[in-house]
Amino acid sequence: MEHLYAPWRYSYVSEEKIEGCVFCHIKNNIDDKKMQVLFHDELCFVVMNKFPYSPGHFMVIPNHHTDKIEDLDEDVWFRVSKRVQQGVRLLKDTLKCEGVNIGMNLGKAAGAGIEQHVHYHLMPRWVGDTNFITTVGDTRVYPANFDEIFNKLKENANKFFLWFIKSSLIDTL
Repeated sequence: MEHLYAPWRYSYVSEEKIEGCVFCHIKNNIDDKKMQVLFHDELCFVVMNKFPYSPGHFMVIPNHHTDKIEDLDEDVWFRVSKRVQQGVRLLKDTLKCEGVNIGMNLGKAAGAGIEQHVHYHLMPRWVGDTNFITTVGDTRVYPANFDEIFNKLKENANKFFLWFIKSSLIDTL
């Protein structure tokens, strides 16, 4: 039997578990650096995925706790959608990805890992970024350090997400 060691994953599995909704916990601790929030405003926030599909995978989450997008206020839905659009720009500009997967899984039957609070996933993709090891070894190999990716995205996040605020103000003048 072959063994593949990933000692850096130990901190993920050994951390204290959060009681209740993990996204509400992040929203209530938005300035805690270990939460890895890239950006936040009064309606939603952008946070790194702790268990990413690919390096740079982050989520856009409304502040309002609900499992139904149909219950979101129209202004919240618009803002979340705008943040997704800006997030794509951030990933393409900062990580030089060649594509982006965008997704939302609503309910357990649809594959939602955290089903009680709606959220969008944004995953940067590159040609050839997956290989045989995922298929035959049921293992993912990440070609990047997650802290470095977070720092790189965080450094550029305001440039992309604040653009909306500036352009909205100009439109109202």
